[in-house]
This record gives sequence, C-alpha cells and structure tokens, in this order.
Amino acid sequence: MNPQLKAYSYALIAIAFWSTMSSAFKISLNYIAFDMLLFFAVWAAVIVLGLLLIPGGSWKLLLQTTSSEWKRSLLMGFLNPFAYYLILFKAYELLPAQEAGVLNYSWPVVLVILSVPLLGQKIGKIGILAIIVSFSGLLVISTKGNILGLQFGNPQGVVLAVGSAFFWALYWIINMKDKREALVKTFTNMLIGSIFISIYIIAGNKLILPGYEALLGAMYIGMFEMGITFVIWLKALKLSVNTAKVSNLVFMSPFLALFWIRLFVGEKILFSTIVGLVLIVAGILIQQLDKAPVARPSSR
Repeated sequence: MNPQLKAYSYALIAIAFWSTMSSAFKISLNYIAFDMLLFFAVWAAVIVLGLLLIPGGSWKLLLQTTSSEWKRSLLMGFLNPFAYYLILFKAYELLPAQEAGVLNYSWPVVLVILSVPLLGQKIGKIGILAIIVSFSGLLVISTKGNILGLQFGNPQGVVLAVGSAFFWALYWIINMKDKREALVKTFTNMLIGSIFISIYIIAGNKLILPGYEALLGAMYIGMFEMGITFVIWLKALKLSVNTAKVSNLVFMSPFLALFWIRLFVGEKILFSTIVGLVLIVAGILIQQLDKAPVARPSSR
C-alpha cells in the first residue's frame, strides 16, 4: 500500500477511536465518580504505554531520561493527565456529552491565544477574526442558541469544559519544547499523572472498587483515549508526506462524536450544538490562513 494511503488509514483509525470518547466518558460516569474514572483510566494507560515501550526498544531511552526531563514531566504530568482530565470529566458529569465535548474542542483556538504570551508569537487580523468566529460558536453552544438572553444551562460545567481546553493547550505548548522521543515522554508524563491522581484519591479516602461496567469504561478510555490511539496517530504523522494532510482529518472527530452520542448516549443533538461546532471548526480553519507564525496543532 502507498505510504500516504497507510498514513490516512492509521489517521482514520485514530480519529474513529477518539470520536467515541465523549460517549465513553458520559456512559462511564453513570457508574463511577469523575475522579475515580480518571484514577483507573490513567493506570490503564500507564500499563498500555509501558508495554508499548518494549517492542521498539524505547524503554532504553526511558532509562536515559535526565533529572531535568523528569522535572519537566512533573509539570506536564500535572497538567495532563491529572488536571486536564479531572476538570474535563467533571464537566462531562455536569453537562450533556455534546456540550462538554464540543466546548472542549476549542483548544486549538486557545492554543493560538496562549502562543502570544508564552511563545512571543503574533496574531494577524485573520487570526483575530478566527478567534471571534470560534468563540461565537462556544457562545451558541453554551447558551443553547439563546445568545441575546445569555442564559447558560450550567455555568459551572461550561467554565470547566472551556477551562480544560486551556490546560490542554498549555500542555501542548510545553510539549512542543520537549525534544524527547514521543512515546517516552508520553509514558513519563502519564506515570507522573498517575502518581498525582493516586495521591488525590488516597488523601480524599475515595478509593473503592467499582463495578465491572465502570472498570470496562475506564480501561477503554485508558487504552484508546490516552494510550494506543496516540501511537497510531504518531504512525500516521510519520508515514504522511505532509503532516497537514493527516492533521486536517482530525476535524472529522467532533462531528463523528455527535453521531456516537446520539446512538449510544441517546442525547438529542441540538441544532445549536451543530451550529456552534461548525463555527468553532470554521474559526480553526480560518486561523490556518493567517500568515502570522502561530502554533499549529497536529493532533486532536
């Protein structure tokens, strides 16, 4: 098979898994608290990523990790998976899956905004227009289309969903500066995150063994949201002659997610959600036309 076709195949597999996550989060939260879901999901991801280090010999690079790199992982592991998913899962607990998922998808726009103070980059006029378009989409979704009334169904959930996007964007910026092999740094970050969530759970005396439904959900999330799918996506990027050809496919994910939410969660997809999502994606695509050098996302 042509390498580019292989790249598309791997990318579509990754996107297919990622598109199911909103449904997986919401369904799993019917059986387990948001913080306990993170605890079991992260440890599942640590095990999966640890096993993936073995075949390619990446475990040798892991042993070469310096103290300064471990310190960086301390920060990155706190941001993601600990803070990011803790906030995101709580948002899913408070909001319909369609709202939480689409609001969180604003992270590429947030990435552009944070690139100004953190990377010293500039936003051109097109970039400013892109931000306005995307954030108008957030407003449409969070008010369920009642923009003039500015009535938010669950303000706390909205703040958490959008706030999680800030944590992911901040993590992504720091991650760009980390030159370690991708699988190695992802494993170390996940390992540090597992320690943070373990301390959080034990300190709060929250550790209980949930039912099999919750464990299956956590394992699925850990394997395919945080673990295996990441490796599949990396494979797609490496095989592609141009990463943009693969990266742009990720815009399919939130639209597919709405289909799975309707099918598995049973939520009626609101017209305001579709309109808001179109505006968010339109803003992201407009931003790519900006000639000013800003950070570009290459994953979900």
